[in-house]
Amino acid sequence: MPHFTTADGVRIYYEDEGAGLPLLCLAGLTRNARDFDFVAPHLDGVRMIRIDSRGRGKSGWADYKTYEVVQEARDALALLDHLGVAKAAVLGTSRGGLMAMLLAATAKERLLGVALNDVGPVIETAGLNAIKGYLGKAPPFATLAEAAEDKMAHDPRFANVPKARWITFLSHVYDETPEGLTITYDPKLYDAVAPGLEQPAMEAWPLFDAMAGLPVAVIHGANSDLLSAATVAQMQDRHPGLIVAQVPDRGHIPFLDEPAALAALAEWKGLMA
Repeated sequence: MPHFTTADGVRIYYEDEGAGLPLLCLAGLTRNARDFDFVAPHLDGVRMIRIDSRGRGKSGWADYKTYEVVQEARDALALLDHLGVAKAAVLGTSRGGLMAMLLAATAKERLLGVALNDVGPVIETAGLNAIKGYLGKAPPFATLAEAAEDKMAHDPRFANVPKARWITFLSHVYDETPEGLTITYDPKLYDAVAPGLEQPAMEAWPLFDAMAGLPVAVIHGANSDLLSAATVAQMQDRHPGLIVAQVPDRGHIPFLDEPAALAALAEWKGLMA
C-alpha cells in the first residue's frame, strides 16, 4: 500500500490513479479515501489523488492534538510534494472542504480550483450537534445491513437511497466484526474536535474569500443540516461565477454521483481544462 511519512513521523496512506487534471480529494471528518468511490467512475481525464488523513482509514494514528485542520492541510500539501505535483484542483467533502479553503488562504499558488461538497464558511449548529452525537462511538449495530436498514427507516434527509447503496457507503466508514460494527478512525478524534463542537456556529468568510479568482463549485444537499441555503446564497454574492448544485433528497453529505452534482463537477472541471 502506498504511504509517505510526514515531518512529524506519521505514515499517511494515499492513492494516485489516472491521468490528466491533478485532483486532490480530501474526505470528511471521520471518512477516508473511499469517500470518492461513487464519483470516481464519472470523472474522466483526471489524475485522482486521495488521502486518508492522519488517524483515519489506513493512515497511522498520531497525537490527537494534531488532528486539526491546519495540520491535515499541511499533510495534503506534503502529499503533493511527495508526488511532485505543483498545482492541483481540490475536491473537499465537509472537513475536506474546510481544508481546501484553508489551502486557498495559505498556499493559493498550489491550487487550480476548489469544489466544496456540502460545506461552506458557515457551519450550522444543527450539523455540529449531529456530529457530536456519533463522533468517536461505534454504532449499535451488529451488521452493515442492520445499520443500512436503520438509515432507511430513520434518516429523512436522504430519500430514494437503496439498501445496497447504504451498505456500500457504511462499509467505507465502519468495519463489520464478530463483535459488531467498529469505527475506522482513532477514537481520540473526538478529543481533538469536541471542544470546537461546544462553540457557537463557526464562520470562516476570510477563508472563503481567499478563493477569489479560482474556479469554485459548491454541491449542496437540499436537506443539509450543516450548510444552509442562506449561506450558499451569500457565497454566490461574494464569489461571482460560483457554480452551485442543489442536490434534492440529500442531507449532509451528497454521494457526489447524483446528476446535479456530476453536472456541477463537469462544468467546474471544464474551467480548468
